[in-house]
Amino acid sequence: MPAPDNQHDIDIAKVTQRAQDIEDKLPKLNRWMEQGKLMLEMVKDYWAGRYREVPYWVISACALALLYVLNPADVIPDILIGVGYLDDATVVAFCLKLIERELQRYKEWKEAKKTPPKSGQIIDV
Repeated sequence: MPAPDNQHDIDIAKVTQRAQDIEDKLPKLNRWMEQGKLMLEMVKDYWAGRYREVPYWVISACALALLYVLNPADVIPDILIGVGYLDDATVVAFCLKLIERELQRYKEWKEAKKTPPKSGQIIDV
């Protein structure tokens, strides 16, 4: 794990450290839960050095959106039943729109890693 050397890196590190807290809030954003988890996985894979084929601004946008979801003192407090997660959903949806192409590439990369190699195929490690 690299040492954080600027605010964006600190934010990315914070997302990976608070991953479980973020995952716990994501089900409340039903519509974007799967994509939100995929964003979180991409940030974690980036931080661990497993996936670096992504522009840094994409990782930063994901980290900031996920930190916003985690923040209990956001624009609309999460405690307000029914509307408390609207701002969280809006931020995640906006981020997803910005990064949709890169998120799809990441998803394809993950799927390719799961697929067993064909006979005689060279494995990339």
